[in-house]
Amino acid sequence: MSNKITILWADDEIDLLKPQVMFLEKKGYDVITVSNGHDAIEECEEYNDIDVVFLDESMPGLTGLETLGRIKKINPHLPVVMITKNEAENVMEEAIGSQITDYLIKPVNPHQILLTLKKIIDKKELVREKTSSDYRQEFGEIFSRINSGLNYIEWVETYRKIIDWEIKLDKSETTGMAEILSRQKSEANIEFSKFIERNYVDWLYDETDKAPIMSHNLLREKVFHDVSDDKPTIFLLLDNLRYDQWKALEPIFSEYFRIDQEDFFYSILPTATQYSRNAIFSGLMPREIQEYYPEWWKNDTDKGGKNLFEKDLLREQLKRTFRNAPKFDYVKVINSHHANQLRDNAHNLLNNDFSVIVYNFIDMLSHARTEMEVLKQLAGDERAYRSLTKSWFLHSPLWEALKELSEKDINLVVTTDHGTIRVKQPSRVVGDRETTTNLRYKVGKNLNYKKGDVLAVRKPKDALLPTPNVSSTFIFAKEDKFFLYPNNYNYYNNYYKNTFQHGGISLEEVICPIIKLSSK
Repeated sequence: MSNKITILWADDEIDLLKPQVMFLEKKGYDVITVSNGHDAIEECEEYNDIDVVFLDESMPGLTGLETLGRIKKINPHLPVVMITKNEAENVMEEAIGSQITDYLIKPVNPHQILLTLKKIIDKKELVREKTSSDYRQEFGEIFSRINSGLNYIEWVETYRKIIDWEIKLDKSETTGMAEILSRQKSEANIEFSKFIERNYVDWLYDETDKAPIMSHNLLREKVFHDVSDDKPTIFLLLDNLRYDQWKALEPIFSEYFRIDQEDFFYSILPTATQYSRNAIFSGLMPREIQEYYPEWWKNDTDKGGKNLFEKDLLREQLKRTFRNAPKFDYVKVINSHHANQLRDNAHNLLNNDFSVIVYNFIDMLSHARTEMEVLKQLAGDERAYRSLTKSWFLHSPLWEALKELSEKDINLVVTTDHGTIRVKQPSRVVGDRETTTNLRYKVGKNLNYKKGDVLAVRKPKDALLPTPNVSSTFIFAKEDKFFLYPNNYNYYNNYYKNTFQHGGISLEEVICPIIKLSSK
């Protein structure tokens, strides 16, 4: 072995274990032997280079369980293997509850010990090697799929597979393979952008299964048929939640809820809150909202909040959809005061047939990360961003509220309005003063841009988008590009590069999870 592993073995019959000790030493391990719990504790206090402890459960004096407790106080992360001839359930429960890493039943043979050591010491390396090997085998298949003319369902499956690998490689810390996967995801986004460019406008007029479920028909197609007066349905929309972030939250949810279905929908363009979320709650495309409810729609350059009438739009959609509109409520959380109110009054949601919770934290996190250097460091890449999202959620008033609701018989739907992508490549745009400031999409007159970088919609009505001016054009950034004006180009390039943005076309922004859960 290049770096010797040090084992501390505590057993009152240690002299009888010389064959096992010699076997381990021949295999390259250093073995420190003691015959009682007090000496084991002393060794742990004196030496920081012990890698694993083998601990006899039935030593006289200080028992194995007592010694275990003292060792864990000295070094909570030190792996401890309990060796016992007592298979009594209460003993094992107490040992496992005290965070043993593994246990062996006497008499132990050398190969059992070696296998245990491999599981503990070599586990990371073995997992890393296996994960790398498995991804290498699947790399070619994913590459072939990306370039095989996928339909919208196959793109969802490909994206899901890429994210599954991204999380597996992150967990195993397989950095070399992770870089290859990152490049493969970039290739996928190039092809996905072409796919959206070819099909998007046609989907808006196609009511068959050749078109995916999109923002404006999400509630009607995926949610409303579960709404009844028999059981409360709670619809939780986490703004900016990407599929990989959902996968980070999934184990937390699954402790309290049964996950009945993991599904997806496609966000409309722009993949921005003002457009996608208004479309979800209205059941209409933005141009239709502007036509039918002009007092509730504001264009990008109009002053005032752009999502102030979601409850009103939802009420109208419920009236259109149900013969007898269900009793509903709409709760929007945009600050800590609202969050605490939700936690304290969660039980009130049970009085409704259909309750909507819009939670804006992840959106605020992505914006704050752009502005604050400390958050750029904390969430430097997708892996860190997932971790930060998970940490927030675990300690949030939202999770406290959901745990309380999980004790009741409810349907829970978790979804988002759009995702985000970490932008890396600047793309120059020139426009007049009325051109919008968004980094991933622009609306304006006489826009000058690099054609290969964008999907341009010169007639917004064709994409069922509002037309602020007669000659307005929408452009959407493809892949991981972001729009910059020529003025102070280098400054803004450095400022925005590697920040998480939305509004354009990418797998991460367009393909959105919708999860159906129920109380356990």
